Amino acid sequence: MNPVRTATVLTHRRPSETRPAIDSLIEIARGCGATLFLDPEETRKHRLEHGPGLEVDVEGPLDVDICFALGGDGTILTALRKYAGTGVPVFAVNFGEIGFLATVDREELPRGFELAFAGDYEVLSLPGIAVSGASGEWLAINDVSMHRQPGNRVADLAYAVGEDEIGRVRCDGLAVATPAGSTGYNLANGGPVMAWGVAGYAVSFIAPHSLTARALIVAPQDVLFVDNRSQDEAVDVAIDGRPVHALEAGHRVEVRFRADRGALAQIAGTTFYERLRQKFGRLATAP
Repeated sequence: MNPVRTATVLTHRRPSETRPAIDSLIEIARGCGATLFLDPEETRKHRLEHGPGLEVDVEGPLDVDICFALGGDGTILTALRKYAGTGVPVFAVNFGEIGFLATVDREELPRGFELAFAGDYEVLSLPGIAVSGASGEWLAINDVSMHRQPGNRVADLAYAVGEDEIGRVRCDGLAVATPAGSTGYNLANGGPVMAWGVAGYAVSFIAPHSLTARALIVAPQDVLFVDNRSQDEAVDVAIDGRPVHALEAGHRVEVRFRADRGALAQIAGTTFYERLRQKFGRLATAP
């Protein structure tokens, strides 16, 4: 990769945690002759002012070489969606709990920033999931999940691939996950973990009221339809954990696999299986 000359940053909601990293990022950018651009929200959040190597209150789309995401997986996913389809890589620093998508942990700063500005990283292309309903279309990088609304009865969901209905399940909901998202909600549902690079997406059920509801891997070219068969109760639809749509009774959503949506920066030599062991193996309780 070529050295980075322009960059932006996206941080989570607790600026007191990330401000030292922002200061380090600005200092390293200046030393490399690069410029860091911040939108108005990040400018206000960190109370930054214009100076050498720093442009603040920049409105509109930011056409940069790289985006630094400082936070947990939610912040990283926001950055990946923001730059989806643009080719701008997201270099993610874990300030959350697991940080499965993070390029480096916070303990690896500022070395991680130095590698990034030197262009010493690889870019992993991530697929997305496009979901469309009555009120719009949205893109997920990790997963689309559908949940019964609080206080309502269990959901009654039917699902079909193309013209073929696969089944109908009473459940608390279901999740449709990309390979990158298969270690999230899908994993908690007992669904299969899919290695990055696998083409396709997983469908798994949240607390199914059935002994036969099984997870399903759908081929990338196939279209999934989910119907709310409830007589009168809506189901909430969330994109990467954020609610976006209420699927009313009798309505359906359409789900499609979208290749090459996100660009995730990775330190050279990093593998999915190493990441899986490091991020989930360390959560195991010692005997």
